[in-house]
Amino acid sequence: MKYSAGVLLFRRDPEIRVLLGHMGGPLWARKDTGAWSIPKGEYEPENEDARAAAGREFREELGSPVPAGEWIALGEVRYGKKQLVVWAIEGELDPAQVVPGTFEMQWPPRSGEYRTFPEVDRVEWFETATAHDKLVAGQRPLLERLTERLREAGHR
Repeated sequence: MKYSAGVLLFRRDPEIRVLLGHMGGPLWARKDTGAWSIPKGEYEPENEDARAAAGREFREELGSPVPAGEWIALGEVRYGKKQLVVWAIEGELDPAQVVPGTFEMQWPPRSGEYRTFPEVDRVEWFETATAHDKLVAGQRPLLERLTERLREAGHR
């Protein structure tokens, strides 16, 4: 099992919008539906606190610290061989200011040549119905939980 932690940034203008990143690299380049993700990354639970990992990964993926605000626990989802824990934070981030982290992979496959790609190749704000379609399927329940938590807290 691989463990990941992330932060789902949201704002209200007036409807709820969430910040998602389009997955970088050649495998996702021509995909849109189901090719976006909450900023997140792997951590080892025995070596790092999940919330600290979520903040670190947000900074690594987007090149910006997590905005100050209340961390709203959205819980965990499992998909494939991954377990993802996410917090939501209300805040602002200008997608034009994002400086994504990078990763290396062999490309083209079996070529022996390694290339560097951005972890996310673009970042955008989406209202929740659109975000639902854009997100990788395993992360979609987190949008419903965000809406639920905000409703419970008396927000729209």
